[in-house]
Amino acid sequence: MADFPTETHRFTSFDGTELAWHEIGTGRPLVLIHGYFSTAYINWIKYGHAALLAQAGFRLILPDLRAHGESAKPHDPAAYPPDVLMRDGMALIEHLGLTDYDLGGYSLGARTVVRMLANGASPRRAALCGMGLSGLLATEGRGEYFRRVLTNLGSFERGSTEWMTEAFLKTTKGDPEALLLILQTFVDTPQQEIAAIPQPIIVVAGAEDFDNGSAQEVADLLPDGRFVEIPGNHMSAVSRPELATAILEFLQS
Repeated sequence: MADFPTETHRFTSFDGTELAWHEIGTGRPLVLIHGYFSTAYINWIKYGHAALLAQAGFRLILPDLRAHGESAKPHDPAAYPPDVLMRDGMALIEHLGLTDYDLGGYSLGARTVVRMLANGASPRRAALCGMGLSGLLATEGRGEYFRRVLTNLGSFERGSTEWMTEAFLKTTKGDPEALLLILQTFVDTPQQEIAAIPQPIIVVAGAEDFDNGSAQEVADLLPDGRFVEIPGNHMSAVSRPELATAILEFLQS
């Protein structure tokens, strides 16, 4: 597979916060949003997804969410109003002047995509990965596991799930205070709003991924949704080559 160079850019979002995005390839714009606790590099570049899609003729636009990666990580709670990630996503689309593009996300990235679609984003097609229906309809309490980890760093037994999550945080150079504040920004999307999304949408989830409820139910609710199951659970499915293959086949269909 061709080795595509990655370019990093920055822009000022709606409230003055400086955010980063990364680009790979040329061609049709495809915006892909990463999940909570992760980065654009880990979700989309590390496992070859971006390279596969770039080789197929897409211009990959990969933002680092507020409080993640190379984007700003403010500690002021006022920088984390409800739906801030949706507003950042819309600001990026506006900044780039995108009118004919595709959009996708994994986990929190998929929830952010749904919030963007519900608030007027108009991509040609969209991909929702690693997200089930309850993770869209009822966001209160989502992220409690991460809240427990972030508020008890250094206290977990070596080898435990929490210890491994903390180790992952260190590899991403995550900012615990900023990441905690993201958890207060989630907004529910009512069922009727999901059912009104007109774009063709692929819903992709690991066969053992039940972290956010049923992905099949999301696809069934959408007017033009299709469900694809790939191997893995919520944490491992994002590393599977089947993820990028499913997105590519959908975008080319």
